Amino acid sequence: MEVKLKIYFIDNAGTQFMGIGVYWLLLGIKKHGSIRKAAEEMKLSYVKAHSMLNNLEDHLGIQVLTRKKGGDSREGTVLTPAGDKLIRLYREYQDKVKDFAFKEFELFKGEFIAHS
Repeated sequence: MEVKLKIYFIDNAGTQFMGIGVYWLLLGIKKHGSIRKAAEEMKLSYVKAHSMLNNLEDHLGIQVLTRKKGGDSREGTVLTPAGDKLIRLYREYQDKVKDFAFKEFELFKGEFIAHS
């Protein structure tokens, strides 16, 4: 018996705007300096990736990316300080919640087996 967790943030209407996919996309942008390259690495269309990022920024009400025009110079995209903070805090939050949940699950399993 195992436990599996999916942690994501939703708005008051129940619409998801932040989860592990957005997190991975932001990490890819940080690594590559490009939405397109990050999307390709995740096997996402550019349009889908762009939509996910716009949805995130709309829900947070802050800019997490600085987008520069592609054109000939291909300047790319970088995370803002808020974007860097978001990925750091999201990772820390995920780790803490999962650690707690796994420890509690082990206690649950122990109690269940002992009383079965």
